[in-house]
Formats: sequence, structure tokens, C-alpha cells
Amino acid sequence: MFLNKKINAVSFGEVLFDVFGEEKKIGGAPLNLALRTASFGFPVAMISAVGNDEDGKIICDYVKENQLDTSGIITTEDYDTGIVQVTLNERGSATYEIKFPSAWDFIETNNDTLNIVKNADVFFYGSLVCRNDASRNTLFRLLDFNPGMFKVFDVNLRKPFYHIGLLEELMNIADFIKFNDEEILEIAAELGFKSDDLEENIRYISEKTNTGSVCVTLGKHGSLLLWENKIYQHGGYPVKVADTVGAGDSFLASLIAYLLSNRKPDEAMNFASAVGAIVASKSGANPIITSSDIDMCTGKIFS
Repeated sequence: MFLNKKINAVSFGEVLFDVFGEEKKIGGAPLNLALRTASFGFPVAMISAVGNDEDGKIICDYVKENQLDTSGIITTEDYDTGIVQVTLNERGSATYEIKFPSAWDFIETNNDTLNIVKNADVFFYGSLVCRNDASRNTLFRLLDFNPGMFKVFDVNLRKPFYHIGLLEELMNIADFIKFNDEEILEIAAELGFKSDDLEENIRYISEKTNTGSVCVTLGKHGSLLLWENKIYQHGGYPVKVADTVGAGDSFLASLIAYLLSNRKPDEAMNFASAVGAIVASKSGANPIITSSDIDMCTGKIFS
């Protein structure tokens, strides 16, 4: 399936519990990215923070069981492990109420995190973790610490925790930016670009931020990818949606893993689309996905 599994990945940001009514599931977009990447056999480290509480212990144990390097997850006495109240509509689409402050708002730099980043080949980060100065300052320090790593910005707009100036900074640093269709149109409009054409918006963002690679997910309608100055499109795979939580994260993790390992954009889009669709068809952000599941979805054998 992958030609090179010696790619060291790091994911920075929130680890938390998504709460669906009376049910709690481990999540957070950066953790979802890390877990899906590790599930493919890549070495992955998570940099975050949890509280000194039962939720934090459960998350750390779960992360270790799933083969992530946890040396970059600090435990703080001052704040609780993150909680997000998730509400699903009739189509399975989610809205979020994100507790503030939480432990992941206070991620610190230490020797462990610096050593992790020093050896990283790819670094995932998002915008939500920047809602507090402490984690934002740590993120920018780590992004500067290893200029050679491939920096992947997962735009994850959660009101009121962002502003256009911050998003510009995060985009300018990135080598790869992932949006959904609503996010790219909102951000491009804030920057002064008025067009409803997604390809035009992709080209604009790429030129405006000097970012060579841009991806836009379109929900059930698939995705678009700018890679090496060519735009690729995939129509997606139809599934009965259980919930959409984590589907975009698994799509992005799968896309980056395939692109950096195999460097075939059309195959990467096909593979990532299948993984994202399968996640959407199951409950929760991090269901187990087998090669057989992917083969059945795509009609193609990935081996």
C-alpha cells in the first residue's frame, strides 16, 4: 500500500473527548490525524496536553495502545482534559461546543517536544489550537524549529476561535493547506477575492500564501487537490452516513501518507476518498479500517 513507511509524522494540537449525549469518544482533529496515520504503520508522535484526571489517563493509555509516541503529551495540574459537546443533525453533520479553557490550551515546549520535531518529516497543525496564547506560541516556535519538515495546515474553523490575520500567518508557513469548501470561500473572501469557483479560489490561495499544495473537501461531492501545479478531482464514494466526525481528518491523513510515500496524486485521492467515506459510514472519529474495507469501497486492491 505504501512504498515508504519511514516517514516520521508529528501532530500538534487538541486531544479531548467528544461527548454525544451520554456517550464519550476520544477525539480532537490533530489526534484523529495522528491515529489514522499510525494505523497505516508510520511512526507518529502526538504533541498536546491533558489534565491530571481520569479523562487524561484514559486518553494517554489509548494513544499508547495505538502505537503513538506520547512523550510530547504533557500533564497539567491546572486545567482539565478537553471536552467537546457534539450535536448531530438528521444528516449526521456535527456542530460543536468546545470547553474553554482546557489542558490543550496550555501546551508547552520541552526537550521531548523539541527532539520529536527535530526528527519530523511531516508536521500536522490546525487553527483551533491557536485560540490561546500559550499553545499558539508553542506552535509557532515548533514550526520554526525544523524548517525542513513538510508542514500541513488543517484549517478547522470553529467560531469564535479564529481571525483572518492568524489564518494568514498559519497559511503562509504551510507547505500544504486543507480546507472544506465553505472554509476556503470564507477565507478567500476575507482576503478580498470574490469568486464562487473553487478552482479559482484554490489557485488564489496558493499564490497568495506561496503554498504549492492545496486540498478542498466537498463532503459527499468529493474533493479537489492542487499538487505540483495541477488540479486533481475525485467524486467521492457514496455511503450511508452514521456521522461525519473525523471523516475529514482521516481523509487528510490518508492523502498525505499516500502522497509522501507514493507520490501519485490520482491514486492518493482515490485512497483518501475511500478512507474518509468509510469513517463517515461508521460511528465515531477513529473506527478500525482494514485493507478489505478499502478494497470493497474502491473496487481496487491496495496492497
